[in-house]
Amino acid sequence: MSDSLRLTVRAAEKRDAGRGIARLPEGARQQLSLLSGDTVLIEGERETVAKLWPARGDVPDGVVRIDADSRANAGVKVGDTVRIAAADLPEADSITLRAPAQLADVDVDRDAIERLVAEDVRNRPVAPGDQLHLERLSGIGFTVDTADPDGRVRVTDDTDVRLVIDAGSTGSDHVGEIGSPDEEPETGDVSVDTGGSTDSTDGGSASEDVSGGAVDVEGAGGASTGITYEDIGGLDEELDLVRETVELPLSNPELFARLGIDPPKGVLLHGPPGTGKTLIAKAVANEVDATFISISGPEIMSKYKGESEERVREVFEAAQEDSPAIIFFDEIDSVAPKREDGGDVESRVVGQLLSLMDGLAARGEVVVIGATNRVDEIDPALRRGGRFDREIEIGVPGETGRREILEVHTRNMPLADDVRVDRLAERTHGFTGADLASVAKEAAMSALRRARRQEAASPDVDPATAIAAADIQITRADFESAMAAVEPSAMREYVAESPEASFDDVGGLESAKETLERAVAWPLTYGPLFDAVEASPPSGVLLHGPPGTGKTLLARAIAGESGVNFLQVAGPELLDRYVGESEKAVRELFERARQAAPAVVFFDEIDAVAIARGSGSDSGVGERVVSQLLTELDRAADNPNLVVLAATNRKDALDPALLRPGRFESHVLVPAPGEEARRAILDVHVEGKPLADDVDLDAVAAAMAGYTGADVAAVVREATLLAVEDVAKRYEGAEANEHADEILIGAEQFERALDAVEPSI
Repeated sequence: MSDSLRLTVRAAEKRDAGRGIARLPEGARQQLSLLSGDTVLIEGERETVAKLWPARGDVPDGVVRIDADSRANAGVKVGDTVRIAAADLPEADSITLRAPAQLADVDVDRDAIERLVAEDVRNRPVAPGDQLHLERLSGIGFTVDTADPDGRVRVTDDTDVRLVIDAGSTGSDHVGEIGSPDEEPETGDVSVDTGGSTDSTDGGSASEDVSGGAVDVEGAGGASTGITYEDIGGLDEELDLVRETVELPLSNPELFARLGIDPPKGVLLHGPPGTGKTLIAKAVANEVDATFISISGPEIMSKYKGESEERVREVFEAAQEDSPAIIFFDEIDSVAPKREDGGDVESRVVGQLLSLMDGLAARGEVVVIGATNRVDEIDPALRRGGRFDREIEIGVPGETGRREILEVHTRNMPLADDVRVDRLAERTHGFTGADLASVAKEAAMSALRRARRQEAASPDVDPATAIAAADIQITRADFESAMAAVEPSAMREYVAESPEASFDDVGGLESAKETLERAVAWPLTYGPLFDAVEASPPSGVLLHGPPGTGKTLLARAIAGESGVNFLQVAGPELLDRYVGESEKAVRELFERARQAAPAVVFFDEIDAVAIARGSGSDSGVGERVVSQLLTELDRAADNPNLVVLAATNRKDALDPALLRPGRFESHVLVPAPGEEARRAILDVHVEGKPLADDVDLDAVAAAMAGYTGADVAAVVREATLLAVEDVAKRYEGAEANEHADEILIGAEQFERALDAVEPSI
């Protein structure tokens, strides 16, 4: 091949999945003298064609990004080298696509499928034998059967696109065409693997009975998992770690023999639920074209002695027979708990698993992947080299990861122009991949409900056919309602939120606001500046002062200002009557905060759990909680995205060790407001209320000596209720509701409110 380049394969961008696009860096494009939209020939073990598009600026030279279909058609994997050259293809007069047998057994609108297929292959270069997984049809795989002229061609708007559906269980072929309906396309025995593997399969999922337990076997011996690297967002680093541990032993075992070392035998994926552990395992199995045996932990457990161990043995034997293979234990903590904590059955299963993993060297190309969200519950003997060689944490995604995940789930959605995926990613702190999938699904359902209401309101439309899918668009409002309906699972166990409060809701307290902004907002906004001077931001801030002065409101406001997650914990909630449970609650709180970072952890009434040690507690639980809190604060100091706030009106009761630098090192006094601050607080609380002309807010503020911020709010609330009461008494019964415009809060109401609300100080 002349005028060609050798480039390294990387996974495609998330939005390019199923589009037949090859993205080249600018330097490679210029060397080949190609323009965007030109066709390129990709030569690996086989040859395929793709449409050229420019890569983003962060793609290094020497790299080509192609999707799973193009990789499968070229016979290469991520990390392999391919040769890229320009290709001048003739325009196709007609092409025939063969659909898998599964479509023959499903009651679907064939005209709609044919229309979508024709739209998706327009302006694409294709070759007979190529596999195309069309994203808008849930990734269903089609094979390019024939083309006219024969060979590699480019589909245009004038190309006659024909669709052949293989015979399903009914035993007859289904032929549908887009173009000339009288011509009968040739049918054959080609079947389609719906998952992206280059091998032809029966299109269904094989199942193997292992001593009475159903175990899913997918991949080389059955249907592919159907998951590709383009379906995983925000986990590039973790995916690379899994790939080098799993792909190399399965695809290049001779490398390890040459190095004189044993290949890795197992990978343990751990992290919160919904972060993508199972998805990674399925994607790797699909990309390396290995048999994938998926075992949900409880499936292999049996009440009969010895049967559980036998099932485990037979799973490993099945993997050895169909190697290269991946055995995937989902929720492995349910079958391999700590032996001292589990029962007799669990202990025997753990022992069997240990011996089988030690014997993997003689079992050929078999890798074990375990997934759990309770990694500390697994037996320690499994978590050593030679068994699970590598432990990889799959954490809650950051902003970049959330954007990639949203791109995956919205790439086939008809989004309105006002939907900005990057903005949605900014506002979804604490959302896992599963949460974001739920947000996308809920937004689509919101759009569907809106379309049904609009169409049903039209008298000229038949309700049975009221919704035309082509007319539905998913708007920003749909995503807003979806985000309100889906709770981020990374923070579900605590009073956690992204507060809407801001400093505008806090009257006065300018000094406290400035200190909090330096402690919380600056490290997030000016991270490079802190790195340049090797400075660490304060890890803890203590708000202290009389009750009702605004300490809790300040904490919520700084979280709202900086746009981070807010985990609020009232001190007494952490206490438990059982020994060790209180300390465990503190550990889990900080662990969850680290997963949901950037986050603010706010301890309200911290004096309830952090009183000075040695002050006479009967059970000693308070002293143990303080010790655990000190340890966690020291760990939090190493994480610039985690800030701990605490509030108390009894600073003198706290343990002195909490108040030293490195822990709660910033002490912010939140005093009772002066006259000017009370005036500012009044402005916040009377905003939007109907005030009479005779109200002098300056005079009201001056008359509130000794009133805290909470007292000021109570005065305004009382004055408002008095104004409502006056109108309610003026009219009888429900008639008063018709005179809401007559409500006025006057000087008289404020005077009566001041008499009713006593100052706290």
